Formats: sequence, structure tokens, C-alpha cells
Amino acid sequence: MPEGHVLHRLARLHQQRYAGSAVRVHSPQGRFASGASLVDGLVLDRAEAYGKHLLHVYAPDRVVHVHLGLYGKFTELPVPLEEPRGKVRMRVVGSTHGTDLRGPAACELLTEDEATTLLSRLGPDPLREDADPERGWERLTRSRSTIAALLMDQKIVSGVGNIYRAEVLFRRGIPPELPGRELDHDRWKLLWRDLVELMADGVRSGRMDTVRPEDMPEVTGREPRQDRHGGEVYVYRRAGQPCLHCSTPVATSELVGRKLYWCPTCQRG
Repeated sequence: MPEGHVLHRLARLHQQRYAGSAVRVHSPQGRFASGASLVDGLVLDRAEAYGKHLLHVYAPDRVVHVHLGLYGKFTELPVPLEEPRGKVRMRVVGSTHGTDLRGPAACELLTEDEATTLLSRLGPDPLREDADPERGWERLTRSRSTIAALLMDQKIVSGVGNIYRAEVLFRRGIPPELPGRELDHDRWKLLWRDLVELMADGVRSGRMDTVRPEDMPEVTGREPRQDRHGGEVYVYRRAGQPCLHCSTPVATSELVGRKLYWCPTCQRG
């Protein structure tokens, strides 16, 4: 599932290409036909992201909400566009580009009040200037669940997925099984700072590099990571490989249906 930086990159791109002008919107697949007809021909006021949610805001009072889920994807195309291929849930066409949305978990038309209600349920997004990390801290410290599970809970922190979860816990030496209510406030602030910096870097580069400069391959002499996800990481998808700091084999287990990775030595707590 795409993590929050992917949605923020999409929001920036859609803001640049489509906002401020009237766009054509339709649903070749037909599953979003009624919603598309209500915004077709309107001016896109803005595109913005909150966590893993993308919003296309039209005036008056019409918001297209998209959640990509596991299989959703936008495909950007120059105009003139060819006929849609496959099951395109929504096509947006501007003056120079178009974008096709396939396979999202959600593509729906909301009012502004409905969109506000949706976002109010989410935790703070490290990529938004209006984020209040204390809201996440308050929710986290009321829970007996593990910090590893809580970081994947979008009501605690919005936009964090499996990769950033594993990597920030390693970077701060936090054992994944630590109950959320036992995490002290200073470590929470450091963890939050890492999320802000790493995810912002992901927006800029399109990669998920979580390794500090001194641990990069060009400094240590190790081979660069070979993985379809790209980016240099400490523990994610490195089960059984030596930890970059202590050489202990990286451990893995399943938590809430997702793979968890950590170093048993560096993350003793």
C-alpha cells in the first residue's frame, strides 16, 4: 500500500497540472459515473493529501476523495489521450495532461462537511504544516497495544505504513513490542521528527531512503540495496541479513497482517 509521501507527491502534481482550470471528469468503468457527472466541467480548486487520502476539491462544496488501498494507481498521460484501457474508475483531463485512476479502495464524492468528518478521525500527518503531534501522542499513550501496531494505526499517525514504521523504530532503538503507553515523551518527539524528515525526503525524491548518510553504500563500501521498492533501508525486507550496525540477523514476524522487521540487538530498548 502506498505510504503518505506518495499521496503528497500526487497532490503536488495534480495541483500543478489541473488546479485553477476547468477539467473534464468521467468514469469509463462506470462505477463513479454519478459522482463524475457532478464535477465534470468544474474548476478544480485544489488537490491536497492527508495521510493516505487524496482530495480533489471543487467549488462549490464538492470533494472527490480517493484512497488507493493496496491496488490503486494513478497513471499520468499527455493530451490528447487515447481511449481508456482496462478498468479506469476515474479519468481527469486538463489542458495538457490527463490522469487515469484504476483499482482504488475508495473513489467517492463528498461534501466539504463529510470530508472534514473523514479527516477528523485521522491522526496528525507528518507531511502537513498544520500537524499537531501531541494529538498522536495523547492517543498513543492511552493504549496497551505495541508501538509497532500503533504506528500503523491511521488514528495515531496518518500516512505511515510498513516501511516507515519499521525504519523509524530501528533508527530510535525502540523495540517493536513496547506498549504505546510506555513510550516516553522525549522519544516520541524524536520519532516524530524522524517521520517528518524521512517522509519529506520521500516526497522530494520519490524514494524511501531511511539510512543516515554515514551508513550509505558509498560510505561503508557495501553493495547498494537491490529491491523493487528502491531506497536504502536498515531492516525492512532484510530478514536474515546482518544488521548494518551490529551484524545481528534482522528478525521478522507478522503483526496485524503485515510483516514486521527489527534488529533484536539494536532494538532491545
